[in-house]
Amino acid sequence: MSRLQEFQELFCQIKNAWNNNEQTVLVILADVKGSAYRLPGTKMLMTSSGLMAGNISGGCLEADLFEWAKKVFESNKPMNVRYDLSETEIWSLGIGCKGNLEFLFLPIDPKNPIWKIIDVLLAQEQPFTLIIDMEHGNIAMLEMEDTLAGEKNVPKAILENAYLAFNRQTRAEIYTYNDERFFIDVVKPSERLVVAGAGKDAIPVVELAYKAGFSVTVLDERSHFNNQQFFPNAKHLTIDLKNLIASELKDSWWVIMNHHQEKDEASLKYAIENRPRYIGVLGPKYRTNEMLENIGYTLNNAPIFSPVGLDIGAESIDEVAISIVAEIMSLRAGRIPQSLNGKEKIHV
Repeated sequence: MSRLQEFQELFCQIKNAWNNNEQTVLVILADVKGSAYRLPGTKMLMTSSGLMAGNISGGCLEADLFEWAKKVFESNKPMNVRYDLSETEIWSLGIGCKGNLEFLFLPIDPKNPIWKIIDVLLAQEQPFTLIIDMEHGNIAMLEMEDTLAGEKNVPKAILENAYLAFNRQTRAEIYTYNDERFFIDVVKPSERLVVAGAGKDAIPVVELAYKAGFSVTVLDERSHFNNQQFFPNAKHLTIDLKNLIASELKDSWWVIMNHHQEKDEASLKYAIENRPRYIGVLGPKYRTNEMLENIGYTLNNAPIFSPVGLDIGAESIDEVAISIVAEIMSLRAGRIPQSLNGKEKIHV
């Protein structure tokens, strides 16, 4: 699940808590040195009723983090807490990750208009950049790179770093200016994956891709297959290529799996002509070459992966789906798929 999707789900919980007049604290993993379960920018919601939504440490720290959240409920002021998990005596928990983690506990005031803006942007899946004063909890936000909302007294140097972070799509980071620290977090829409084909084998592909943070469109003219019953987590369901909006498809990801050569050729041609980041084609390479010849293209015209997926010995439809989504994830992360065995660091 992408950071935007996680934030969307958290905000639903935030609004529910507001409706019940509960206090809410956003717990943000602001900095990591060494190893950790999640990366900076990961968020969790804690409410005065005891609700803990989201996942930061895989269960190692959440209960203790809530004890700090209680202090923020009382003070209504932000708090920074650092855990040094390299010290083996820490609560004798035997925590597996031995990193040094810093958390920002941010009280969420429903009267602050910036949260309403964030709610709207999340619902519309519009990109924005959060800029949070680590000491005082003041929040500024950049919409679409240039419109500043919320706190206006943000140092120019910090704004410049926020612009750069937005354009680089870097991980969330802490920046220091004149001994003041600012947390900069870029929130961008999920990348789009188009799955051409709504057969039984497409179901686990769509589900896994959704869990991996993609916004998934299923393309198939057979509405008795292409529906919410079979694809509850698909963002869009469409029965015709003509219904796709070409301007929204640049750098999108495609998996061609219609099991019908004419339909596969039409989908493949459309994908190639809309500057995709990836096209995975189910089936043997000779079939893909034949289809490309029929539509007047070659393997050099687009980032075509045929056969689609990683070579992990997949056979069943679920195994094949894992193979496909794992390949897409590795390419998205710029990684060469390999075993983690023996690696000193997982997140590089």
